[in-house]
Amino acid sequence: MSQDLEEYQNIIEELKPMINEPEFNQVLSQVAATVPKQKRFLLKMELKRLARPCTRLIDLRGHVAGKCRIYEHEKRQHFLDDIAIDTFEKQLRIFGEYTMGVYEATTNTENNYRVIHKREQLEARQKRTQKPASTNKSTSYLAPLVKFGDFAQRNEERMNFSVNIEIFTSLNKSIQANTIDISVSGLKVKAGKEHLFKTGERLTIQFRGLEKEYALNKRQGIAYSINSIEQIKDAQRLNLRRQEDLPNPTFDKFLSQFIHGNKRRYKVNLDNTLTAIRNKTYEQYYIPSFTSIPIYIDQVDGQFIPKYALANDSNREELQYWANEIQDLKIGYLLTQSRIEQALAMPKGRQELFIFVFNHIKNDKVYFYSATHAELDAKPELKHVFLSYGARKVSWRVYKMQLAHIDPEQSYRPLSISNAINDSVKRQNQKPTPRLMSRLKNLKLIAVLTNVTDELSTEHYQKHKIAREQLAKLKVFGHPRNKPPAMVTVYRFKHFNQRRETRFLLRTAVEVKIEDQVITGNTEDISTKGLRIELKNFCSLPNTAKVELTFPQLQKVTKKYQLQELPYVIRQVSKDGYVLHLQNFVTEENDTARRFFEALIKANRSKLKSYRDEEEVAGIGEALRNIYSQNIVNTAFFMKKDGSEYLPDACATWSKPSRVSNLLQYKANEDKSNLYPLFRNKIAKHGFINDTLADLKPSDKPVMQELFIAFDPSKDKAADAIESHLSIQFLKTEKRREFISKAIQQGQFIAIKVFIARTGRPDFETMQSELNYVSIYALHKAKLLEEQLWNVSAMGDIVDVTDEVLHRYQFDQKAIDKNHVLPKTHKIKKMGIEQILKT
Repeated sequence: MSQDLEEYQNIIEELKPMINEPEFNQVLSQVAATVPKQKRFLLKMELKRLARPCTRLIDLRGHVAGKCRIYEHEKRQHFLDDIAIDTFEKQLRIFGEYTMGVYEATTNTENNYRVIHKREQLEARQKRTQKPASTNKSTSYLAPLVKFGDFAQRNEERMNFSVNIEIFTSLNKSIQANTIDISVSGLKVKAGKEHLFKTGERLTIQFRGLEKEYALNKRQGIAYSINSIEQIKDAQRLNLRRQEDLPNPTFDKFLSQFIHGNKRRYKVNLDNTLTAIRNKTYEQYYIPSFTSIPIYIDQVDGQFIPKYALANDSNREELQYWANEIQDLKIGYLLTQSRIEQALAMPKGRQELFIFVFNHIKNDKVYFYSATHAELDAKPELKHVFLSYGARKVSWRVYKMQLAHIDPEQSYRPLSISNAINDSVKRQNQKPTPRLMSRLKNLKLIAVLTNVTDELSTEHYQKHKIAREQLAKLKVFGHPRNKPPAMVTVYRFKHFNQRRETRFLLRTAVEVKIEDQVITGNTEDISTKGLRIELKNFCSLPNTAKVELTFPQLQKVTKKYQLQELPYVIRQVSKDGYVLHLQNFVTEENDTARRFFEALIKANRSKLKSYRDEEEVAGIGEALRNIYSQNIVNTAFFMKKDGSEYLPDACATWSKPSRVSNLLQYKANEDKSNLYPLFRNKIAKHGFINDTLADLKPSDKPVMQELFIAFDPSKDKAADAIESHLSIQFLKTEKRREFISKAIQQGQFIAIKVFIARTGRPDFETMQSELNYVSIYALHKAKLLEEQLWNVSAMGDIVDVTDEVLHRYQFDQKAIDKNHVLPKTHKIKKMGIEQILKT
C-alpha cells in the first residue's frame, strides 16, 4: 500500500467485505464522504487491486516468530504458523477467495520479523523525538458490558431523518430543534442544552422542514410526550412518543407513506437490531460452554420443588454424576426445602450456599451424602471427619449454589424487528403457547450449581484427621434412598453443533484392548455410532488411535452378536486421561457394534434414558434458555486474539452490584468492565489464560483456575489497588492465610474461580432474519459485525468463591461478614501535629 493511503487504512478495512457487491460504489461514497475525490478514486483502485485473484504460494518458515506447518487451500500447500492461518482464513471470509488482499495480510502479521523490525525502528524514532507518555496498563483490559436478551423490539420501522422542527411547550414557549430519527408513533429530537425539559412533559411539534415540501397543516401541531431524556456533551436528546389521546390519522398515513418511500434513501435506524445480533452471538458462545447447571424451581403452596435442568456439552458429565445405578437423576437431593429457605433468608446478592458432596457405592447401589457449612457447624464433632473422609473419595465435589428470582414471562423473547417486515418474522415473534406456559407458570427460582472443586482445596481438606470410630455417624448427612427427591427433567440446550444422533444413558462394563494391554472401565452413554467410557486406569493414547472393545455384561444378553474385540477409533480423550469418546470403526467385514446397538436401542427405547432432544412440549428448551440468559448470576467474559495474545472483547452479566462487579468496575465506566485482575498484578503478568488457551480445542471442556485478589479501591492506580495471584503460586497454607489477612486489613479479599474455554464458530442461523434485515439497508455494517463476531476466540466464566476460601482457611463468621462490605474508595490520612502546622 502506498504511503498516501496509509491514513485511510480503517476505511479500506471497512470496505473490504463490500468490494464485490453491487452496492460498492454507493457504500464507498457514504463511508468515504469526507475523503477528497482524487483520494477516493485511489481508494477504489487499491480495493480492486486487493480483490484480484492470487496464485502465489506463501512460505513463512524463518520469517515469523512461530512454528510453521503445511496448510492446504484449493490444492495449494502453504507453510504458515497459527497466527498466519487465522489471518488467512479471516481474510478469505472477507474476500470470498484467495486474493492479493489475503496474501498481503498473511505475509504482514504482527509476528513477522520484517514487521517487528519495522515497528521497532518506528518506536525508536518516536522515542528520540518525543517524551515517553505515561500509560495505564489497566485500560488495556477494558471490555464493553453486555446483557443477554437486553435489546429493544421495534413495533415499527424507525428511519434516520434530520429535519427542522418547532417545539411548543405547555406554556406555549417556542423552541427550535432537529429530528434525529422518526417513526409513526415516535420521534428522537436533538435540542439545545439551555432548555429545561422533564420526563412526561407534553409537547406540540410543527414539522417546519416538511411543511416546505409537503401539504401539511401549518396551524395544527402533532401532540407528543417526553419518554426519556439523554444528556450529551453540548445538547440533549429527547425520546418522544405520540399522545394516544390526541390521534391524527391524516398525519399517521402521511408519515407511514413518507417512511416507506424514503427508508432506502435515509436508511432505517438499525441500532437496536445490531445490538440484538451482537448480544445474541455472545450468548450463543456462552450457553453451550458454561459448566454450571441451572435448575428451575417451582413454588407451590410455599414448597420449593426442583423441576427442570438445562444441559449443554460442558455440564452433561456433571449431571451424569447424579445418576444412580438405574440412571435416575438424583440432583434434587442438593436442593432441599431448608437449604433454599436458608439461602433466601440471606441478603440480596448473597443468596448462595456452598455444599460438600460425595457418594458411596455399596452392593451396586449409589448412596449420596451432602452438607453445607451451616449443617457441618451444627455437628462440630463430625465436621472434620466429613470433610477429610469425603475429600479422600474420587466422588468428592464442592458445589456453589446461587439462587435468583425468575419470571416465566422471560421465556418470551421476540426478534428486534417488527412483525410488519414479513410473515417469517411474524411467526418467530409469536408468544409461547398456552400449553408451554402452563408448564412454566409456577417457576419462581433458578438455582445455579457450579462445581468449584480443585486439587488444592481437596488436599487441604484431606489434612484433617479422621476418627475411624465416627465414620458410621456420617449417615446423618446421607440422603435416604426411601425418600427420593423430586424428579428433575433435563432439557438440552439446542445448538447447531449438537451431535447427529441421540445418546442414551447406559452404564455397563467394558474392556478396552490397547495393543497388548487391557484396561477395564464402564460406558457412560451409547449411540449407534459411538459411545463414551470412563476408564479405571489412566490412558495416554492420542486421538485417531484404534482400540478394541469387549462388553462382558452385554454379551450375556445376546447370542446373535459376538461382542468381543470390536474395533473403535478414539475421537477425544479427557484432560485427565480417564474418559474416552469413541466412534465405531465400520468395515465391510465388521459392523457388529453398529448393528448390535441399533437392535439394543430399538428393543429398549422406552427403558433407556436420554437427554431430551425430543421435547415433550415444543419450545421448552428454548424457553428455559431464554429465562437463564436473563438471569446470569456469574460474570461471563469473551476474548479476541490480538497477535499471539488473548485480550478482553466483552463481558456479560445480570448480577446485581456485588463483590466481583465492584472489582471489575474499578477504573471503568458503567458500560465497561475492567478484567485487569485476570491478566496481571503490580509485578507480573499472568500467563495462565494465554498458556491454557494455547493447548485447548473448541471441543475441550473449560479449564478452571483459582485466583486470590487483594483489592484496595482507595488507591489511584490499578497496579497499587489490585494484587492478584493464582492460589497455587503460594507454596504453603500459612502464606495463603497471610495474604488473605493482609488483604482484609487493607481493603477487601476476593477469591474467584476462572473458567476458560475456546469458542467454536458462531451460529447465525437463529438470527438470520435480523442479519438479512440489516443487510438490506447496510450490507457493509452486517458484514463488519459478522466479521467482528467471528473474531471471538475464547470465553470464560468468573465465579466468586471468597466465602468458601475464608471458611477453608478458618476465618470466623465475623471476618467473613466484614469482608462483604465494599471498602472506602477514599481513605482519610492521619496527620500528626507537625504536618498540621506545616499545612
